Amino acid sequence: MTHAAMHTRFTQRFHLSTPIALAPMALATGGALAAACAQAGALGLVGGGYGDLAWTQREYTLARALLTNDAASQARLGCGFITWKLDENADALDWVLSQQPSAIMLSFGDPRPYAARIAQAGAPLICQVQRLDQVPLAIEAGASVIVAQGGEAGGHGANALEGRSTFTLVPEIADHLAAHAPHTLLLAAGGVADGRGLAAALMLGADGVLVGSRLWATTESLAATNAKTQATQTNGDGTARSQVFDILRRKNWPAPYDFRAIRNDLHRRLESDMAALAANPEAARADYDAGVKAGDFSRAHATVGEAVGLIADVPSAGEVIARMTQHAHSLLAK
Repeated sequence: MTHAAMHTRFTQRFHLSTPIALAPMALATGGALAAACAQAGALGLVGGGYGDLAWTQREYTLARALLTNDAASQARLGCGFITWKLDENADALDWVLSQQPSAIMLSFGDPRPYAARIAQAGAPLICQVQRLDQVPLAIEAGASVIVAQGGEAGGHGANALEGRSTFTLVPEIADHLAAHAPHTLLLAAGGVADGRGLAAALMLGADGVLVGSRLWATTESLAATNAKTQATQTNGDGTARSQVFDILRRKNWPAPYDFRAIRNDLHRRLESDMAALAANPEAARADYDAGVKAGDFSRAHATVGEAVGLIADVPSAGEVIARMTQHAHSLLAK
């Protein structure tokens, strides 16, 4: 019997058995990971990321195929995109909308230009924000769900000047929604990697959680095996948020966003002079590219957040979700 607190507006709205959504991590959340999370009773969001049409079609089609003859799990499948990349080309979004997704998540940019077509397709809109002042835009776009992403999160998020901590951002947004948009649901993201984080998020006023790093370190994730291994050996002191890996990867991210990953040897060599790196990145890019090719994660990047210190193994996604759910249930039952 699941504790009543685990049956939230989020589980009811999306027909879930646990208040967990898979973060649509670009290039890591492929079809196998999204399908496994959907089968485990969570919301499985494919990482449409930078809007590459062929990649999105392949991975979303794979997820659908893995869930053939499982209508309940298919109804827990959606996709997420980087909003400012859609501003350049939204073909991948339009294709996913033709597949009747159970949700579309937009992050990092103004969601309003896409709201009408998403609503017309009948897909609930999930909008990720990093600050309270982004919440009114998400409400205006008709978001069914707002994700409050703290700076602890892995991958992209708000930089140190603009970012917030999950622990204070979630209850503040919960209060704002209660006053201004009481039917809009709230998920907590950033640092949630076990049942304690899930239970805490519910206590802070969230309807559920969006989980990235902990589900990145699973067998179904498309992240490199050596990166996952490095994550299991790194504690929470071992990540940094900066522009280093965006510059090395030739990703022109707009302000105020930067990137959290494991603070490896290459990052440490470059982090003290970002201006020099931005002005003359060629040698560092060559070093990084060689590291990626060799699977050498002293140079290549492992995209995890501060919750990396809570990751000690690389199980299946289903096992992670079961563990988190059972742990949170036992804590809330006390």
